[in-house]
Amino acid sequence: MLKGESKQMKVLVVGANGQIGRQLVALLQESEEHAVRAMVRKEEQEEALKERGIEAVLADLEGTVEEIAEAAKGCDAVVFTAGSGGATGPDKTLLVDLDGAVKTMEAAEQAGVKRFVMVSAIQAHNRENWSEKIKPYFVAKHYADRVLEQSGLTYTIIRPGGLLNEPGTGKVTAAENLERSTIPREDVARTIFASLNEPRTYNRAFDLISGETPILDAVKQI
Repeated sequence: MLKGESKQMKVLVVGANGQIGRQLVALLQESEEHAVRAMVRKEEQEEALKERGIEAVLADLEGTVEEIAEAAKGCDAVVFTAGSGGATGPDKTLLVDLDGAVKTMEAAEQAGVKRFVMVSAIQAHNRENWSEKIKPYFVAKHYADRVLEQSGLTYTIIRPGGLLNEPGTGKVTAAENLERSTIPREDVARTIFASLNEPRTYNRAFDLISGETPILDAVKQI
């Protein structure tokens, strides 16, 4: 499935009700090469997705690995876009952004899913560049990314800059080390989508900000 076969890739989006997650689900739903299953933690979110014709499944990142593995069964890829959000404290950051992410990796392995895309944060791999304001978030991302790199999964770690709600430009800069900058959430979702079966992104981690390179070209140059 990772070598460009024509079979449709089924993608579990974890954090499907988040701002990036919602945009990614829409892209996958419109796509002919992918199918989507949205993982959410509230029944009303599940119902709203199903009303739009989107396959949805209930699972909680603070629940068991088995629960998440059940949600991932039959999928070819998992995208982790979940986050505890800016309004919660370091405890939730630890439980969702770190432990929830690691449980999702374990669940993917249990369910036989090989492909895993992680949405991290710009410069999460460089401690000296972490923002003091949200340091627990960077700690969580740093160690979740490390666990993913040491797993047997075919991973891609995308580390976007400051997230904007403005429309995407379709153009980015993607590289292993970039200065802190910003990027629309729409362009992050499109980069995830473009990375799913792009071999140049396999077992690679990169920072992502707005730039001048079309997204499809950028992921081929990683």
